[in-house]
Amino acid sequence: MERPEFIKMHGLGNDFVILDARRREIALGAERVRAIANRRTGIGCDQLIVLREPADGAADAAFSIHNADGGEAEACGNAARCVAWMAMEESGRETARLETGAGTLAARRAGPLAVTVDMGEPRFDWRDIPLASAADTLHLPLARGPLEDPVAVSMGNPHAVFFVNDADAVDLAALGPSLEHDPMFPERANIGVAEPRGPDRMRLRVWERGAGLTMACGTGACAALAAAHRRGLAGRRATMELDGGPLEIVWGEDGRVAMTGPVAIAFRGTLDGALLA
Repeated sequence: MERPEFIKMHGLGNDFVILDARRREIALGAERVRAIANRRTGIGCDQLIVLREPADGAADAAFSIHNADGGEAEACGNAARCVAWMAMEESGRETARLETGAGTLAARRAGPLAVTVDMGEPRFDWRDIPLASAADTLHLPLARGPLEDPVAVSMGNPHAVFFVNDADAVDLAALGPSLEHDPMFPERANIGVAEPRGPDRMRLRVWERGAGLTMACGTGACAALAAAHRRGLAGRRATMELDGGPLEIVWGEDGRVAMTGPVAIAFRGTLDGALLA
């Protein structure tokens, strides 16, 4: 069996195994994704990223996102930066267009190992999140333990953002699974706890749908700034302090959110056939 090559990358510790299926199809099911993502017996990652030929001729790359639990996600900001960086390295250009399950994203180089991605417009209608039934997304009737009154946001994937006085004091590992699977979210949800530290700075931790606690979540950072601005807790730009480091988020007057942050290569290798059995 031919062994596919992979590259292991991360954005602020949110890590990915990236497979290139543009020239040769790689058969993946949920069980194989879980095997590759396993941190003890596989390679280990928060998400498995599969590069594919874009259907849109104007796009430089297309990719799908597979969470560590085997499920698929529509959007991932940190992965978008990594894929955009790879596309720009291949083309020699300073910009890239990416085809994703949440639409086409535009990216540009922001440094040798830094990328800015236009993440599109946040959406707040309950049907866009989606929620199981109509609700006020600015004050969602949802609570667990010390967490209550979140803002629901879609960044191409569903988010619930809780505002707290001390994000590090929240036992998100205990509360995250129940909130992710709350019946209010028919497609589950990413759960963020955000601590505003001024109009242009915020501490953020995220329980990611299908991946658990991660060191950084790009769409979560975009959702948290949009939610905070709607609540009057932040301006339209902020440094988001995640466990893995800072992301710069700007919600422009045109309604679109730009995310800037680093990318890094951990290592390259080949998949053993046992992981694809």
